[in-house]
Amino acid sequence: MARVALVTGGSRGIGEAISKALKAAGYEVAATYAGNDEKAAAFTAETGIKTYKWNVADYEASKEGLAKVEADLGPIDIVVANAGITRDAPFHRMTPEQWSEVIDTNLTGVFNTVHPLWNGMRERGFGRVVVISSVNGQKGQFGQVNYAATKAGDLGIVKSLAQEGAAKGITANAICPGYIATEMVMAVPEKVREKIIAGIPAGRLGEPEEIARCVTFLVSDDAGFINGSTISANGAQFFS
Repeated sequence: MARVALVTGGSRGIGEAISKALKAAGYEVAATYAGNDEKAAAFTAETGIKTYKWNVADYEASKEGLAKVEADLGPIDIVVANAGITRDAPFHRMTPEQWSEVIDTNLTGVFNTVHPLWNGMRERGFGRVVVISSVNGQKGQFGQVNYAATKAGDLGIVKSLAQEGAAKGITANAICPGYIATEMVMAVPEKVREKIIAGIPAGRLGEPEEIARCVTFLVSDDAGFINGSTISANGAQFFS
């Protein structure tokens, strides 16, 4: 029986590529989304992957949504915590609301997604947790104190979960994408994109599928001894 994989923010951008790659690898996939019903419906029609709507910033909503997924598909053995938002502003202009919204989604959202599933993974003696962090969580970024803080915090989560889960057959790892050719990045003015690409030694943006291939490896049985690690997929833009 195929293992069940959950991808938060799994119907768009990097998450969409991850969901498709995991299905192609033979997993039963569920993808969550927060608000774009039209895109989620189109994604399901195209891929056959079920989508579920809830806000990962809300613990009870996450717990209820995860229970629904497990009722439909079976126990969730693989979690890809990908959902994230930005509320960019220079620190002197950043509002408490901009700070809290990003913290609640990008950092607390990981807790809200993994915590309800953790005991089940421990009992079954198997689990894979992959958190999608960011190069900006490694190096920081102007105007993204809130975002960078969450993505750095995500790395602390996986290092700690790795130590707690290892004896129970659970791995937790992170991927730090650089600038990827998603809808969000491609919406940036061309002159700004050119400056971004100029700072990437590879000379190009990454592709969502390149991040998805990293995930597919980390959740496989072949990666069972890789735990608490961070894969930097950024075209040599930054080393950590």
